[in-house]
Amino acid sequence: MTPSYGGLALEIVVPVYNEEAVLERSITRLAEYLTNEMPSTWKITIADNASTDRTPVIAARLSEHMQNVGYRRLEVKGRGYALRDAWSASEAKVLAYLDVDLSTDLAALLPLVAPLLSGHSDISIGTRLGQSARVRRGPKREFISRSYNFLLRRTMQVRFSDAQCGFKAIRADVAKRLLPHIEDNCWFFDTELLIIAERSGLRIHEIPVDWVDDPDSRVDIKQTALDDLRGMVRVSTSLVKGLIPVQAIYAELGRRPMTQVSRPSFFGQVLRFGLVGVASTLAFALLYLAMQGPFGSQEANFLALLLTAVGNTAANRRFTFGISGPEKLFTQQFQGFLVFLLAWSITSSSLLVLHSINAIAAPNLELLVLTAANILATLMRFVLLRLWVFRVKREARPTAAARLWPQGQSAP
Repeated sequence: MTPSYGGLALEIVVPVYNEEAVLERSITRLAEYLTNEMPSTWKITIADNASTDRTPVIAARLSEHMQNVGYRRLEVKGRGYALRDAWSASEAKVLAYLDVDLSTDLAALLPLVAPLLSGHSDISIGTRLGQSARVRRGPKREFISRSYNFLLRRTMQVRFSDAQCGFKAIRADVAKRLLPHIEDNCWFFDTELLIIAERSGLRIHEIPVDWVDDPDSRVDIKQTALDDLRGMVRVSTSLVKGLIPVQAIYAELGRRPMTQVSRPSFFGQVLRFGLVGVASTLAFALLYLAMQGPFGSQEANFLALLLTAVGNTAANRRFTFGISGPEKLFTQQFQGFLVFLLAWSITSSSLLVLHSINAIAAPNLELLVLTAANILATLMRFVLLRLWVFRVKREARPTAAARLWPQGQSAP
């Protein structure tokens, strides 16, 4: 039960706010599982952030009567506050947290922390979006979760699949290095942590989980989604301005360099641009049909256009023009969206112009105008993407090592 280095191996933080109905049952179940299954020393910490019901009384009693169970209280709400406070005070080698409702099957706990205890990985997360994950939740929350993670991957160029699953672990030395750079203290805390970690070259291990939606969840989905989008913009801006020292974190903890792929030829770019366009058109049609029922025509059209635009820009960035890595990523996504809107305005206004000239234009003439407008819009998009959005300067581009290590220093 004692790791080779001595001391506490694992501390699991359970953030709670007004959880009197489930707290005792969940902590008892978690402690029993750890007692029977965890082959290393462990501790559970109940992190109460400003509960106003009987949660503090129950938590204090559990910490007094159960071995390896502690209790901390903050007088401010926010899961990020609770995790920051508990993790910063911990002496464990590996820090973890899970939601108090235990929506995630505890059988995934050992696979979650094992890569961190062994030193193989830096952060470990549960994913509900992996192929072998088994998830039971409503279609609305499923759609919102998948859309959010899609936007996150395409705009921030991250590889982890599920940013918000309440089932994560991190090595203590990594947490100590990353926590000072995380600004959010609410639901975006997880996402910000993972973005900074991946941009710094840290290894993120994913565990497919069995997950059952909590029907009593009190998360304000709309407000959380808006906060998350604002958080993505803020983190992107900080990365562009160099306010987050990812190079320094990489130098201390990182595992791999960031490399660029070769840029395709002009003919290859034209061919790939066409393939991306076909895939984007099909994706728009499928998204619109899927969302028209629950959201209505106008909302479905907007959401389908937004998701298609983000995916189209990301695909052209990587596949058509051979650009990878985080440099100018958010700026290029914004520029790509402007190009998309401009092209869309050409096609959508073409019929308005035609009908203002000929109010009774024949269908064949309408089709001809739309075809010409689409050809013009497509040509314009390719030219703007190649010469503006994804333009590459002619001067020699620095290598990955030169970007990561300051002048006069060498990689360790």
